[in-house]
Amino acid sequence: MARAFKLEDTRNIGIMAHIDAGKTTSTERILFYTGVTYKIGSVDEGTATMDWMEQERERGITITSAATTASWTRCDKKYRVNIIDTPGHVDFTVEVERSLRVLDGAVAIFDSVAGVQPQSETVWRQADKYRVPRLAFVNKMDKMGADFDHVIRTIRQRLGAHPVPLQFPLGREDNFIGCIDFLEEKVVVWLEETLGAKYEVFEVAKLWDPSFVASRPDVAAALKGSAIDKKFYEDHRAKVVEYVAEHDDEVLDKYLTDGTLTVEEMRKSIRKSTLAMKIVPVLAGSAFKNKGIQPLLDAVVDYLPSPLDVPPVEGVNPENDETVLRRASDEQPFSALAFKIMSDPFVGHVTYIRVYSGVLNAGSYVYNSTKSSRERIGRLLQMHANKREEIEAVYAGDICACVGLKSVTTGDTLCDEKKPVILEAMDFPTPVISVAVEPKTKADQDKMGQALGRLAQEDPTFRVHTDTETGQTLISGMGELHLEIIVEMSTDELDALAKSIAGTGGKWRFDKEHRFLFVDKIFGGAIPKEFVPPIEAGIREAMDNGGLAGFMMVDVAVVLVDGSYHDVDSSEMAFKIAGSIGFKEACARAKPVLLEPIMRVEVTTPEEYMAAVFGDLNSRRAQIQGSETRAGSHIIRVQVPLSEMFGYATDLRSRSQGRANFTMHFSHYAEAPASVSEEVISKTTGKATR
Repeated sequence: MARAFKLEDTRNIGIMAHIDAGKTTSTERILFYTGVTYKIGSVDEGTATMDWMEQERERGITITSAATTASWTRCDKKYRVNIIDTPGHVDFTVEVERSLRVLDGAVAIFDSVAGVQPQSETVWRQADKYRVPRLAFVNKMDKMGADFDHVIRTIRQRLGAHPVPLQFPLGREDNFIGCIDFLEEKVVVWLEETLGAKYEVFEVAKLWDPSFVASRPDVAAALKGSAIDKKFYEDHRAKVVEYVAEHDDEVLDKYLTDGTLTVEEMRKSIRKSTLAMKIVPVLAGSAFKNKGIQPLLDAVVDYLPSPLDVPPVEGVNPENDETVLRRASDEQPFSALAFKIMSDPFVGHVTYIRVYSGVLNAGSYVYNSTKSSRERIGRLLQMHANKREEIEAVYAGDICACVGLKSVTTGDTLCDEKKPVILEAMDFPTPVISVAVEPKTKADQDKMGQALGRLAQEDPTFRVHTDTETGQTLISGMGELHLEIIVEMSTDELDALAKSIAGTGGKWRFDKEHRFLFVDKIFGGAIPKEFVPPIEAGIREAMDNGGLAGFMMVDVAVVLVDGSYHDVDSSEMAFKIAGSIGFKEACARAKPVLLEPIMRVEVTTPEEYMAAVFGDLNSRRAQIQGSETRAGSHIIRVQVPLSEMFGYATDLRSRSQGRANFTMHFSHYAEAPASVSEEVISKTTGKATR
């Protein structure tokens, strides 16, 4: 099967924004106008194509990143547009993270009244992290209180971006009917009776023609609502042209000489500056009212990158650790990144991959360089939300789903076995809350384990482990909504899960390896060799239970120098017990100390909340490691004891009106202060330490 679309005619884009800004509604309209669907789905009515999970339709929110493929014709040329609709709720931020890692461009959607909202900032910074060029679409221009200029200001102030409005809305609130195109100097008015499929285009000069305006009450009302006159339009357009020229040295000289630029020169310059992340083109519309989608698709094709426009993907050769580059080309060795795992009720285990180079055929074998394993591709699917189309091959630059991969997990690299490469893996945030789950009957124990194991494989921010002290199964995630939906998804398969919220922060455990050195210095057969391993096993077992409050011990060196044995009574178990007892007695004399896990925390906050954030961190025994300013936000790096971070996610949101966020990773263990040690030991053992 030949490639259906050239690389330069392919766009891999994500739709991202704050919750309720209209991402899924916009995507539904894109699917309708590109011909993927023949009926417009509605989030409000629970019929959205992209929100196909029951939990999504019940809540009217997006939980998983749904992938779909569409095509769009621009200037008589067809383009392929691969779209991923991502969640806006902070609990599902990993869905945005892993989508942005594999996308080339993004459309950021903003509410026309609220402008930049907290989660808008989060996803914008995630896009900055992966250097994803983006467009902005100001949605809901028909909403009461809509203010296009306010949104532009908040993009500039809160995101530190350089927005360039390519359009200006014609009308606002109830009389929003279309947009003025600054580049082509034309007006686009959508026809209500055609569900926005058809629109009228006329020269902007007609807006200043009294006879034309008098014959069009809709245009007259829109002009009055927008407060637009000829001078306003000319001033705004001049600013746009000047702003475009300022960011491109190639056209700046011509602009300074001639005072203007052609439409084609501007379009080419805007594309160049957008790809370089110097500017953000801004468009306007109302997805729900079917207005503004066609120009948005034109802008996706005109200004967002093809796979050829982004730098070659960088990886490491696992055989010699040398840096390897993979260009977007069918002739290059095959390389792809698995960015999402799902269990499809119809086809089973599905792995979403982004192909960076080469060609993959259905039925062929691939090498999982991350796990050093070989796997067979059963089937290749082109996904349209939860519908699917079987394909024979997938080419460089495309996104598809694979059936049949058994051991692949999110972030794994698939490649040609003869030309191995490991692409940069994704960095996922640490869970912040735990829930205890248990089956109602013992017979359901295995089923529950399988259900939770499958969900853990699909979602890298979801963890399952057993608390050794209570014997409970704990599931950990990014927030209460996240875990609530995880439990519901498990219960759909197994109606046997009971849950209790353990509280934000929940229980944390670290299964770091023992830092343990065991030296055997027995000479002359004082202890037979077969009894030495049981001694080490006994010591390790005693280390697990610890010398203080039952906690695991680390940083231990044991030298076995002497001993004896009995021909009849000695056994492996006897020596294992002796090793354990001897170690405990030595610990009692060694005065062990309690270590606490120290976390590496990075907080990103707007400047106005700096004092509140710093004060809160200081109260949590934080050690400041440094800070910097980036795109209007402050990044604070600290090291904080884990015990002080319980409930931090909630506190940070409340102190910053939801606009600050943080990441947390394990750093090291450090000696706990005496007051903390005494409190922990007394709580654990029930005995006062003094």
